[in-house]
Amino acid sequence: MSYASYPPAMRRLVNELTKLPTIGEKSAVRLAYHLLSHDPSQALELSEAIKEARLIVRECERCFGLSEEPLCEICCDQARTRSIVCVVEKPADLIAIERSMGYRGLFHVLHGLWSPLRGVNPEKTRIRELFDRIERTHADSDSSERIEEIVLATGTTVEGDATALYIANSVKHFPVRISRIAQGLPKGGELEYADEMTLSHALEGRRRM
Repeated sequence: MSYASYPPAMRRLVNELTKLPTIGEKSAVRLAYHLLSHDPSQALELSEAIKEARLIVRECERCFGLSEEPLCEICCDQARTRSIVCVVEKPADLIAIERSMGYRGLFHVLHGLWSPLRGVNPEKTRIRELFDRIERTHADSDSSERIEEIVLATGTTVEGDATALYIANSVKHFPVRISRIAQGLPKGGELEYADEMTLSHALEGRRRM
């Protein structure tokens, strides 16, 4: 039975599933078949979970990580070291670093990397908001949240390295230390797939740029 000969509603479901990252046609068919052939409550619960997440989860107004409130738990945690901000590409990288237990500062999520070959300019990421955030904390000489170090924790891909260099060059006029995570990650690696020990050592061994 070919994909095209499935009922129209299942074909639509398969088509929507293939739009998800890493889900090819065969995987989409297996997932669709599982949802349709097992306990109906599973499919309904999944549908409700997706709907709820889309309605409730938003970007934190400060770090642009994921949150259900205007500010996420990390930004609200006064026990964090507020003078250090770790810059990552996506929310999954933030979670990976948190799991490493080797970092207690704040975060800034870019939601993308500078990639001219793919038509992704810095303006299409949250880089501008990072610059505004640094400037805002330095505008008040008595600010208790002045950013003193930026840890660039983008991946070791070409785009990750280019983005890190772009940010480092753009904030040189601020009295802020710029560091890059150590290359404990394999070249071309992404943070969300690295183990906790590797990430912890990469953060501890960060070097000044």
